[in-house]
Amino acid sequence: MPGPATGAQEDPPAQAHHHDVSWPRPGLGFWARPRLGPHLDSGLGHGRRGPPGAARVVGVYVKICGLSEPEHVATAVEAGADAIGFVMTRSPRQVTPERAAELAAAVPAHVLTVGVFRGESPETVRAATLASGMRGIQLHGKHPHGDFTALKDLGHTLIRAVDAKADLRCGAYDEDLLIIDAPRPGSGESWDWSAVRGHPSGHWLLAGGLAPSNVADAIAAAEPWGVDVSSGVELAPGVKDSDLIRRFITAARP
Repeated sequence: MPGPATGAQEDPPAQAHHHDVSWPRPGLGFWARPRLGPHLDSGLGHGRRGPPGAARVVGVYVKICGLSEPEHVATAVEAGADAIGFVMTRSPRQVTPERAAELAAAVPAHVLTVGVFRGESPETVRAATLASGMRGIQLHGKHPHGDFTALKDLGHTLIRAVDAKADLRCGAYDEDLLIIDAPRPGSGESWDWSAVRGHPSGHWLLAGGLAPSNVADAIAAAEPWGVDVSSGVELAPGVKDSDLIRRFITAARP
């Protein structure tokens, strides 16, 4: 995830309303609308499918963020990640659009590639997204509704990443996915995941302080549609570890 947190996101305009995410969305690959599966009566987990011909499996959506080396991109794909994030904003994990394009070239179509931004203008985000070939755009922190509106014409998957004090309705800013992060995103600090249980609506991912050792507990506590991790699969800031990536994905889908 990007660097230090900013304040809570400003309230959306009065005309903003809950957005019914239709599936499949551009950039979401072969994902279908989630459906209940054998162990989902409690609200945990979601039906999902991978590449054409693959059997439907049940589990949370998993995004691995802040990758910068081909080895770790390959590991995330092979281990079953659904989305991979490339940070193109100030961060120990920052990569250039050109580097992101090189890394994303090896990512199959059923895995969403996401450019992660924080504080950049829509014009800057647009240029970096087109240069890198990302199919998803994540705006992290205090981005106004207008930033998402300005990028909708690209037809990319839009992701809004905020803390728990923001509007927790997925789609309130015309985004397709919502990420709810720790009060200090990128800190790697755990927080009270259960505090958001039942509050977010739509397709949302839990982030902040997640690691192979606690992701199962976090999922049980918050009941998210998916999870997002960065520092929890690192040996040091910006230094990913293939074994931790594999262990995280396995733990998220027991």
